[in-house]
Amino acid sequence: MPLPPRGGKPLELRVQRQILWVGSAAVPLRNVSWVEAFRLKPAWGKAGGYLVLLVVIAFVVSAWLDSMGGGGGGGGPAPAVLALFALVVVCAFLLWSRKPVLVVELNSGSRVVLTLPTMDELQAIAGQIVYAIDHPEYEFSAVLEQYNTTNNFGSVVNMNGGRGNTGMTL
Repeated sequence: MPLPPRGGKPLELRVQRQILWVGSAAVPLRNVSWVEAFRLKPAWGKAGGYLVLLVVIAFVVSAWLDSMGGGGGGGGPAPAVLALFALVVVCAFLLWSRKPVLVVELNSGSRVVLTLPTMDELQAIAGQIVYAIDHPEYEFSAVLEQYNTTNNFGSVVNMNGGRGNTGMTL
């Protein structure tokens, strides 16, 4: 049985004797209902909140700069430049938040969600899982680097749903 993953150490994903191991979690392949690799859609609500926050900060900073400058009026281009900067930051957030994910859903409704930096790796792993479902003798192993959900520099696994499953985040 694989050891439980620890922060900063590799995570092993493998199929052995019709069991899909994701770190220390075991998923029987006969219970897999579908496997799909796709790019997760951006969080539009979060990006909109960031945009509103940054525009408000831009206008507060602009008002503060006007009051420090003697209140000569006119305001200059500072509010427009700061608002444009806020828009660029939010657009960059939306472009970089399209994360590639591999979802393995079970008959019970539970899901294993795996994130890697490249879509090609996820599609290759998805193909191997599907091949292992149809060919009981097939076994494979892949070693993935872990990372937390606050950055985009490696893999992450989330398990949620099902009966009595409160979730697992590595």
